[in-house]
Amino acid sequence: MKASTFLIGLATGSIAAAIAVLYSTPQSGSELRTSVKSASTDMKAKFKDVKSKVADLKESVSHLTKEAKLTVPATIDDIKGSIEEWQQLTEPNKARLETEIAAIQTALEELEQTLAAQQKP
Repeated sequence: MKASTFLIGLATGSIAAAIAVLYSTPQSGSELRTSVKSASTDMKAKFKDVKSKVADLKESVSHLTKEAKLTVPATIDDIKGSIEEWQQLTEPNKARLETEIAAIQTALEELEQTLAAQQKP
């Protein structure tokens, strides 16, 4: 739903409600005209306030969008660089750990063979 459609619907409903309330109350003609004039002035002020707040919101969203367009790509590039750096720094440790794991597996196999040989009398 578009904001303009929503605001038009809100304004129409508010005006209809104000008119219904004004005509359903027992007042003299001059009191009714004063009430209508007062309600009209209040509604104009409220609509002006709503219009101002919607304009501020649109400006804030526009500013946020511009900031995101500048900030997000730079952040993504920084994260990619950090990951690549981490991978380069951990590569020697990875190779060393793979060598140690292979040595441990070899030692375990030799230990199993030794134990199997000792169990055969």
